[in-house]
Amino acid sequence: MKIQAFFMEQYFKIVIKTPSDEVAEIIIAELSEINFYAFEQKENLLLSYIKVENFDEKKLKRILPVDSFFTKEIIKKENWNQQWESSIEPVIVHDFAAIRPSFHKSIKICKHELIITPKMSFGTGHHATTFLMIEMMEKIYFQNKTVLDFGTGTGVLAILAEKCGASKVIAIDNDEWSINNASENLEANNCKNIYLQKQDDLSGVEPVDIILANINLNVLSDAAFSLLSLLKPNSILLTSGYLLKDKKKMQNIFEVKSVFTNEIDEREGWLSILFQKK
Repeated sequence: MKIQAFFMEQYFKIVIKTPSDEVAEIIIAELSEINFYAFEQKENLLLSYIKVENFDEKKLKRILPVDSFFTKEIIKKENWNQQWESSIEPVIVHDFAAIRPSFHKSIKICKHELIITPKMSFGTGHHATTFLMIEMMEKIYFQNKTVLDFGTGTGVLAILAEKCGASKVIAIDNDEWSINNASENLEANNCKNIYLQKQDDLSGVEPVDIILANINLNVLSDAAFSLLSLLKPNSILLTSGYLLKDKKKMQNIFEVKSVFTNEIDEREGWLSILFQKK
């Protein structure tokens, strides 16, 4: 079972019949563009969650395959929290990083151990995009670098960046629950160099050596100019949160002036691109 989730007050649970994991991944990407931001995959079912006030049934029907069907119900927050916590298992990315909730025993086989106990915030390592970001981060030199984590969620990437030696990490998110959750995770990991900020855009952010941006296609597209403006010479922009089919679109957006594609990785139909500025 794969889980990608965020915390929410009152929400709909939409259960969608899917023919394959590949189709489910495509649906997840498209639903994330219309305010769905919690997903579970079980056999041939996709469980999708959305705040009640954000639900638009017409948009949902336009996304789903013609032969698919869905059911809808309101879920109480208490039931969701209990279900979520009982479902979390540690994630191990090679021998580089282990991610576990606080209620699981310590993992000693990896270079870095992160304690991430999510409250419905994206970024537990279970989803392919977070896994891709962590894989790519293993190849980046963070020692004494300044880092921006754009859309920090649980703070997992920011925390890993500090553990890899970053001297300063600016972690931004526009969601109050994500900020609260990330704050608790920073404390659990004894972080000292992460500056957590709640804001909707990148105004006031200083140029950095490394940008981590694991969001979705629309947000990345909208923020492209701001992200590019924050890149120092010889800096890195690591992105994910979009599908393999979006590769050319992402490269067309970010390959400007002296920025070029350094490396590409793919997992379960999702893509990660590492851009570098000369």
